[in-house]
Amino acid sequence: MVAHIEVTVGPDGVVSARTHGLLGERCLDYIAVLEDLLEARTASSEYTDDYTRTHEQASVAQEVRDVDRH
Repeated sequence: MVAHIEVTVGPDGVVSARTHGLLGERCLDYIAVLEDLLEARTASSEYTDDYTRTHEQASVAQEVRDVDRH
């Protein structure tokens, strides 16, 4: 899985972001980056399932997905 960040702007102008494929604390590095880019401050945040996943677990999950596609 390629790591990426999904950014959504709601009709009310509220911006939300969710990381995908960033394992462990790596996702936390992007909070400051997004705040700088958006000239905003984080109102709330939550850990995704990827926060507690290991690289080994992610590799197994990717292999299962690859097998399911064939």
